[in-house]
Order: sequence, then structure tokens, then C-alpha cells
Amino acid sequence: MIILFHFSPFTVVRSTVNSLDNIAEMKTEEDERVVKIKEVLKYFPDFPKKGINFCDVLPVLQNPPVFKGLISKMVEVIKEHAPDVELIVGLEARGFLFGPLIATELNVGFVPIRKKGKLPGPTYSVNFKLEYGEDSFEVQSTAVRSGQKIVIVDDLLATGGTLKAAVELMTKEKAIVQLCLVVVELKEFIGKRSDLKVPVNSLVQV
Repeated sequence: MIILFHFSPFTVVRSTVNSLDNIAEMKTEEDERVVKIKEVLKYFPDFPKKGINFCDVLPVLQNPPVFKGLISKMVEVIKEHAPDVELIVGLEARGFLFGPLIATELNVGFVPIRKKGKLPGPTYSVNFKLEYGEDSFEVQSTAVRSGQKIVIVDDLLATGGTLKAAVELMTKEKAIVQLCLVVVELKEFIGKRSDLKVPVNSLVQV
């Protein structure tokens, strides 16, 4: 006996739409951590100078569930884009807030990049330009091995100057920068990603 099933085009379309709705719903649930981060961010106009609307991530740290969600999301992004990472590198100073926790979750080491004169022993350094002058980053010369796969983390990506300097410093150490990951990225500067010449990811774009 042969049994024939008939599906109308409408049934197929409706099934497809329902599937897409389910995927969208799953994605919304998955990104609930990011929604919570956006809700607690604070903005300070004309700080640190007139014309700048400063985005402050520190309120995230004052809300344990949101902070846990931020760390878990950053870990998730790293596992997806740099699954064989060997070291997390954090920029002074707010990269220090997230980097060690992320490194602990991934069971890898953490290395700080600091301003000049803050680290003991031999260091590698790189100079970079600021809007009003220059500054320097340093890392201890024995902290990163040649060929080591790293992810650089920081709180904010705007003009990209400090992250670019960090990438240059790690390249000087002959490390492999697999990813630069930030909490917040300013949309007006999103074109600056290409200046880094490495993959870049952000949790929130404002």
C-alpha cells in the first residue's frame, strides 16, 4: 500500500517561518546577558573633555548577576573565535577588571600590559600617540612566549589607538594575536577595526 502525503506551499512556508522564529527566540535568550549589560551602562556627557559622551562600564561590576553574565559571554566569544588560546592579555587599567576572571575560566594565564615605569625587570615597550601627546605601553619580557596564541581584552574600543599599540607590542614579542575583545565599541569609530589588522569583537555597540 502506498500512502501519499500532500504539503501545500503555505504549509512549507509556515513551517519555515516558525523555524526562523524559534531560532530568533533562541538568539534573543542567548543574548540576554548583553541586554542586561546595556541596561546598566552609564553615560557622562563632556567627560573627560567637552564633546565626548563617556561610556562607563564600572556599573556592571556593581551588579553581580550582570557581571557574571559579562564574563560568561566574553568566555563564550573566545571559545568560539579563539578556542586554542593560551594567554589572556589585559590593557591598563580596565582590562585588568575582566582579564584575570576570563583567564581563570579558560584555565590559561593572564598578562597585564601597563603604562611605562610600572613593571619591574626587563620589559618590551611601544610608544603610541594620544590626542595631546604620546604614551608608552610595556610588558615584561618573559611574560609572553614567541608563538604563543593570545587574546587581548579591554573595556572600550573607540579610536583604537591603545589596542593598536597593544597588538604592536605583542607582535614585537612574536606572539599570535587571535582576537581583540572589548565590552563596548563606539559605532562612530567602527571603521577603526581594520587598523588593528587582527580579528575584533565587541559585546555591545553604542
